[in-house]
Formats: sequence, C-alpha cells, structure tokens
Amino acid sequence: EADVGTGCGLFEVEKIGDEYFSFLTECRSPKACTILLRGPGKDTLNEIDRNLQDAMCVARNVLFSPFLCPGGGATEMALSVRLAQKAKADIDGVEQWPYAGVAEAMEVIPRTLIQNGGGNAIRALTELRAKHAAGLSTWGVDGDRGVPADMNEYGVWEPLAVKLQMIKTAIDSASLLLRVDDIVSATSKKPE
Repeated sequence: EADVGTGCGLFEVEKIGDEYFSFLTECRSPKACTILLRGPGKDTLNEIDRNLQDAMCVARNVLFSPFLCPGGGATEMALSVRLAQKAKADIDGVEQWPYAGVAEAMEVIPRTLIQNGGGNAIRALTELRAKHAAGLSTWGVDGDRGVPADMNEYGVWEPLAVKLQMIKTAIDSASLLLRVDDIVSATSKKPE
C-alpha cells in the first residue's frame, strides 16, 4: 500500500475526440508507457499500429542482438557482388550457375528501392555494383531519390538478425520449391 499512488507527479483526465483518457505524467521512476494512436479511420489506425509494432520489434531485435549492417540494399548488393566474383573466379562450368542466380536475386532489393525512388534502375545498379566491386561495401540506395548513397553517411542501418533471417528464409523457400519439383517429376504415370 505504501507504493500505490505515490510515484505519479500529475494525474489528469482529458477528453480526446469522443473518449476520455487518464494521463499519469511527471512520474518519478516510470517503467511503462502508453502510446495513444489517433487517425482519420480504422484502416489508417491499423496501418499506424502495424508500423509502430514493426519499429518496436526492430528495437527489440537490436537490444537482443546488437549488431547492425548497412541498409538501403547495401548488404544485398555486397553479397551479390561477392557471389558473382566467386562464381567467375573459383568455379567452372555449370556449377557457377547457382552462385550467379543467387547473386542476381540479391539485386532485387536495391533495384526495387531505386525504382520506388524514381531512379534509373540500370544506371544506378551499374554504379552501385562498381562501388561494391571497388570495396565500398556500405553503399546502398537513397530511398528518397533512387540514387546510390553511402549508408554510413546517410544513416540507414538494419539489424543483422533480420538480414540473417531473410537469407535463411529465402534459401529455405527455394529449397522447398526445388523439392516440390523433384516430387512432381518423380511421379510415374500408371497405364490405364
């Protein structure tokens, strides 16, 4: 009982829209907070709620695994360039095709960011590929303008845990599709 009702500096009730809300502010040692979301309609509020949930999950991931990698497609482009180099230098014949295929697939994210930003996909991807081939692995795509930018200076970082999970999920999905093809091709037709 000694702790109940003693930590709040100001308690007030305010009417926002058609609802009444209780606000406890200026607390001595707050351990929780409430985020009040408002919007013009239910669909907008649901979208804001999903975006807020995504942001909190990113913050949680960074707390649990405090490793970051450059965003803006820089990580995908670095993987793409390295896989393409490995395919050309270290592997001969048809065995280099999977490396080249994954390298090409990794470029989808930078290409999409360029297109969404209104940039020229071919020109910007070529420039970005050249930067990465020269060892500038933090270069990605400026999402506002659709042009290459240094993510270190631009300030866009992503949790490493998310990138690792993305790559694992992509490989698992591709393996699943290949297994389905094997199962389908292994069926034999019975004579009727």
